Amino acid sequence: MVNHLLAIDDVKKDFKNILSWAIEFKRLWKQGDEVALNFMPLDTMTIGSIYEKPSTRTRVSFEVGIDRLGGNALTLLKNDIQLGKSETVGDTSQVLSRFLGGMTYRCFAHADVEELAKYATVPVLNALSAKHHPCQAAADLMTVMEQFDDRHNLIVAWVGDGNNVLHDLMLACTMLGIEFRYAVPEGYEPDEDVVERAKKYAIKNGSKLTRTVDPKEAVEDAHVVYTDVFISMGEEHLEDKMKAFKGYQVNQEMVEGMDEGWRFMHCLPAHRGDEVTDWVMDHENSIVFDQAENRMWAQMSLMCYFITPDAWGAMGEFMGIV
Repeated sequence: MVNHLLAIDDVKKDFKNILSWAIEFKRLWKQGDEVALNFMPLDTMTIGSIYEKPSTRTRVSFEVGIDRLGGNALTLLKNDIQLGKSETVGDTSQVLSRFLGGMTYRCFAHADVEELAKYATVPVLNALSAKHHPCQAAADLMTVMEQFDDRHNLIVAWVGDGNNVLHDLMLACTMLGIEFRYAVPEGYEPDEDVVERAKKYAIKNGSKLTRTVDPKEAVEDAHVVYTDVFISMGEEHLEDKMKAFKGYQVNQEMVEGMDEGWRFMHCLPAHRGDEVTDWVMDHENSIVFDQAENRMWAQMSLMCYFITPDAWGAMGEFMGIV
């Protein structure tokens, strides 16, 4: 049976180990450790990455990460193949599976990545869909783990739209027992089925999940505040949407109500002056570029976990993780 990553809770059993693996592998690789530098489990493999949407961080992080793991990165833009046009997603999936060791897919409809995975005979990793963004959540929680040694009393707050990034961030935090609060305007709530899943994880792991429409309430004494663009890719025509987010900008006044060691997070790209001010983005407590870098390290762990699980386990044992 082939396993796929469609949402972050597809790895709930090993999520903490996947993040710890990424953190330790990053440390060893940057120290020049020979075992880490010569760890190339994707050698002789080609990993295909399909993009329906433009990308900076996703494309670069996957291409560089695949290369560092010894693989060949094959990037397929939407006009390069017939996916969903003159050929069904299922047929394309079966064809690509004959050539590739794994696939990543950055798409619009979540149903499309589900369809790709349904027919694939190699692992499929969701590199972003309208509903889920698991690779971002893995990078986010990796960054949180790097920043905070004690995560038992940690509070992470989201201020913004009820989008795909919120979905997987909510799931990821509650899976790790981290208290999670989210402030979203009326009419822009996250999907209820995702909220229900997160509630179950919060109960199981002893954390809290709180929804509010008041951003200041969400961030009060919180350690992390996270936001994203209010107008997502493909929503540029929804100019009136901005009116609903009045008061949701993360700025100096908002973070003054947080824990004194607050951190700011954003998945990027940021629309400075809309959801966040320059003062916050450029503050020493902003860790947005750590997040961006960690996309690569977290994805390297995820690719090994799904595509070469034996090698992932062996390296994990070497690093004392698994």
